[in-house]
Amino acid sequence: MSVDTATLGSILPHSIKPARYTGGEWNSVVKDWDETPIKVALAYPDVYEVGMSNLALMILYDILNSQVDVLAERVYTPWMDMEQAMRSSGIPLYSLETRHPLHEFDIIGFTLPYELNYTNVLTMLNLGGIPLLAEQRGDSHPLIIGGGSGTYNGEPLAPFFDLLVVGEGEEVILELVELFRQCGREDRKGCLARAAEIDGVYVPSLYEVTYSDDGTVREVSPTHPSARPVVTKRIVDTLPPAPTRVVVPFVEAIHDRATIEIQRGCTQGCRFCQAGMIYRPLRQRPLEEILSTADQLLAATGYEELALVSLSSCNYTGIEQLVEQLLNRHGPSYTSISLPSLRMDSFSLRLAGMFQGRHKTGLTFAPEAGSDRLRQVINKIISHEEILGTAAAAYESGWDRIKLYFLVGLPTETMEDVEAIADLVKEILPIGRRARGNRAQLSVSVSTFIPKPHTPFQWSPLEQRESLEEKHHLLRRLIRGRGLKLSWNDPQTSLLEAAFSRGDRRLSQVILDAWRRGARFDAWSEALDVQRWWDAFASQGLDPAFYAHRERPLDETLPWDHISSGVSKEFLVADYHRSLQGAMTFDCREGQCQTCGILETFPRDAEAMRQAGWGCVGVLRDAGQAAAAKRSQR
Repeated sequence: MSVDTATLGSILPHSIKPARYTGGEWNSVVKDWDETPIKVALAYPDVYEVGMSNLALMILYDILNSQVDVLAERVYTPWMDMEQAMRSSGIPLYSLETRHPLHEFDIIGFTLPYELNYTNVLTMLNLGGIPLLAEQRGDSHPLIIGGGSGTYNGEPLAPFFDLLVVGEGEEVILELVELFRQCGREDRKGCLARAAEIDGVYVPSLYEVTYSDDGTVREVSPTHPSARPVVTKRIVDTLPPAPTRVVVPFVEAIHDRATIEIQRGCTQGCRFCQAGMIYRPLRQRPLEEILSTADQLLAATGYEELALVSLSSCNYTGIEQLVEQLLNRHGPSYTSISLPSLRMDSFSLRLAGMFQGRHKTGLTFAPEAGSDRLRQVINKIISHEEILGTAAAAYESGWDRIKLYFLVGLPTETMEDVEAIADLVKEILPIGRRARGNRAQLSVSVSTFIPKPHTPFQWSPLEQRESLEEKHHLLRRLIRGRGLKLSWNDPQTSLLEAAFSRGDRRLSQVILDAWRRGARFDAWSEALDVQRWWDAFASQGLDPAFYAHRERPLDETLPWDHISSGVSKEFLVADYHRSLQGAMTFDCREGQCQTCGILETFPRDAEAMRQAGWGCVGVLRDAGQAAAAKRSQR
């Protein structure tokens, strides 16, 4: 039964941004609840305006609602004031489309993009009337599924989920729906056993974790015949059609614009970047398909900005032709076209100039490190001279504002490397002043390096709080004055993120304990109370430093070793060694194949790869084609 409108109406006027909770947006899909057999709730563990910008949720919403016998509805975490009001009024967490409580759905699929959202998952389950632990659920309860980057190490959340989808969900979600068509709610355990046979599906309850005396993981081993020793991620060979009738939010979203994913994956190989590893191989959407999608998307939504998104959009083959044609089609209607991911080089600047036209907003670049030496360690292929040249060209071309992203706490980093950030800033701002006068501005954002699973730096430690604070203090002292703005991360937030990024299944009890102590919206500085977390760790006899600050031996069993991203561990070890030597691993699109393991994990012949839009070596270069074909025959 749907939530009573009158009761809901009595609390909405007293909540912050009540439009978060009303539904009824343009392009939302409302199907007949009673006439649609399979009911799926797509859940995002953050507030409405953040979740509404999530492209994965848009894609799954479109795919599921295209099925005649399936309805997909959306639900987001209510802000703390609304959670309290709902509990006081006895209102369960409900979907936006038909306002049915979560416990009435058949399947609830959570997107897991960020470790500090984990307590929000528990809030949504509990407020929706669903037992928190998978072992407490019976045949009458919904199937709880997790997807997104968080599933590449889903161990800290494992006891809360019935199953986790590792990799891309466009095909596997339909396979899980088909399994539900066959199983229904009659045999939950049997259904989960069958789900474990689907490629890319990890059922935590079918695995046992054992630990060594020193507290490290000894083994994660299957306990059921259908469970695989290693779960390999799912990929789609060809990017499916992008959604064109996306829901237009009532509240301004974090990214309030139309979005098209022009390619998926990246081959640049930044060693700190998890996305660059787990989303391989690179696949490109055909140019004509992007143009057609843009026409339909803008017509169906009324957005005045179109973003061409990917991890490295500048590397899209034919990007200049694409931008030129989009501007010819939509520029006259005053549609702004943006490219969020820019390299710091002259080519990116030329592209940015095409997008912005006469209106110059800010430009954002990510040098990541201040010195050439450290950029070589992290495999960021850009020189000091290129950075200065790009900044100069940007200011001279009419931009007033540039934002630079850096990381501190990187492996092998010294105080001289940190000081090099300030030196670089001091070189760039005068260049801007000469070109733009006092209008020149330079923003510097400094994030903390977090070691992430499935990267060459997964064995590296998070830097200690005292050292990070010393580096922040140095930068605050050196980067100050008119036209400069500096921001940085709280080291305590970084400690939490790193602990759960590299954590094992025991941390689920810490998450549950912290949630019971009131932890909510830990990614939001105004909501985070770190003392709750330190108390929760202590109560469970665990130390966050064990997970975050400890350098892992290369032969240690990692909590996620039973999950494969398709990039081989041998490659990650070799690239880690190269990083310590300051040796580069070059983009395979511009040279020879680096044998990261993707082509061995997902072998395809060269022609099939070309037709699917694969952009890795073997498609764009003749030598690569021969190598890929040879490997696929093995």
